[in-house]
Amino acid sequence: MTEQIETGSAAGKLVFHVFAALAEFERDLICERRYCVLAAARARGRAGGRKLKLDDQQVKEIKVLLRDPDIQVADVARRYSVLRTTLYKHVGVIAPRQ
Repeated sequence: MTEQIETGSAAGKLVFHVFAALAEFERDLICERRYCVLAAARARGRAGGRKLKLDDQQVKEIKVLLRDPDIQVADVARRYSVLRTTLYKHVGVIAPRQ
């Protein structure tokens, strides 16, 4: 970006297009490598992304806790060291028993 490339002449345009073609080629190679690595990982049974904060057993426990009208969502979230939004994402809105 700091180099002065004169694009007003035919030679300058040629140099600019060659650099652009090389940059596009390198980007395509990086993408191909990434997809190959992801496919190899999937073939080995690995899944991408973050691990879930709560497992199935914890979600069941949280659902039971939230049915109690005396227990607040913030208290349950603090107990499991997650945010309230994480609880809502995993268990949804649960109406307490009357």
